Amino acid sequence: MIRMTEAEVQQGFRALADRARREPVAITAKDGHEELVVLSVEEYARLKRRDRRVGLTEDLPEEWIEAVRDAKVSDEFAALDAELK
Repeated sequence: MIRMTEAEVQQGFRALADRARREPVAITAKDGHEELVVLSVEEYARLKRRDRRVGLTEDLPEEWIEAVRDAKVSDEFAALDAELK
């Protein structure tokens, strides 16, 4: 994510808009903390769609549920699996 200060935003809205079309731009306050994000309307729409995709586990196909039940944690992640137990 690109970061810009409030002063940079005030100096060049066109540059801000051009950058935000490519990727989200974080606007920082004088103290350096991020306060706002400017993003393209396409990215905003994508995020809104993503928020609405919700499903219930009871609606999953039985073969998917069985696959999860039968899944084994690889040795590489055994320590992480142990933390959950």
